Amino acid sequence: MLAAVLEKLNAPLTVADVEPGPVETGQALVKVLVSGICGSQLQEIAGNKGNAKFLPHLLGHEGCGIVESVGPGVTTVKKGDKVVMHWRKGDGIEADFPTYSFKGRPMRSGKVTTFNQYAIVSENRITAVPADTPEDFCALLGCGLSTAIGTVVNEARVRAGESVLVVGLGGVGAGIARAANLVGANPIMAIDIREFKRPLAAALGVDLFVNATNEDVSATIKAFLGKTLADVIVETSGNPRSIAETLPLLGSGGRYILLGQPPPGESVEITNAYHLFDGEGKTITATQGGRFSPSHEIPHYVKLAKAGRLRFDDLITHRTALEGVNDAIALMREGRASRVFMDLWA
Repeated sequence: MLAAVLEKLNAPLTVADVEPGPVETGQALVKVLVSGICGSQLQEIAGNKGNAKFLPHLLGHEGCGIVESVGPGVTTVKKGDKVVMHWRKGDGIEADFPTYSFKGRPMRSGKVTTFNQYAIVSENRITAVPADTPEDFCALLGCGLSTAIGTVVNEARVRAGESVLVVGLGGVGAGIARAANLVGANPIMAIDIREFKRPLAAALGVDLFVNATNEDVSATIKAFLGKTLADVIVETSGNPRSIAETLPLLGSGGRYILLGQPPPGESVEITNAYHLFDGEGKTITATQGGRFSPSHEIPHYVKLAKAGRLRFDDLITHRTALEGVNDAIALMREGRASRVFMDLWA
């Protein structure tokens, strides 16, 4: 099978033949149909995920596939099931790390990977869905969209009529805007540094888009909100300067959610921190995937999509075949895409 392998940090991925090893207890062999490319992969390529000592290894953690076979003990999926491949733990066995063969040598890899045509996956990293569930939607539920909905519902606990500010309109940020609309947030605002995302913001139901490159973010948002500040701010970029500049836009009783991770060694300085104690105080939370629970929440999201209440097609801005993975990563690194999808068998 073909797979994209991270052999060296800060270098292009190697697209080459990789052979899956045996399917052990608690594992399933999955034919990967489509995979999303997440910002986390950019961090892995840079070595910011503590992964340098595990090279070479496979990448990817949001995908859709078909179960080819299952190992001993697996009960939640069976051969032929369509599955969402996700990094958050769901029901089933937490299996050992799988083994592959690459360039004639054994290679260990993560408990779910999706930049490969076939993946050996831990049972608790896949969730079965109805066969007619769209493949792209399944892959989005592996991380990008599920993280967004989980952040809005589980972490920020956004109520209808509350204002939401999304900082960074990338793949997850676009999902945050969609999720905020889903729960009736009003108004919804977004900040980005790229003007071409303004039409995307409008399509997502964003009421105010601010280009931080040439607009005064604080003045623009304060003028738009009038006498109030934002009830909820979700920061997706992980940029320390962005965090410091947007924290003062949070209102009394507000929730500031950190989704983007600052690079290792960098710090965030909160200037004039007295504003954190305004009114009822404020909350700052760093979330892991919006506390998304795959086994319990994926069925609900599938129902919403089938009822036409959860759009997802406009969240994917670019597509590529596996052989184009490095060009796709460059698109993301340069900020020219929101969510890029790979068709593994194109």
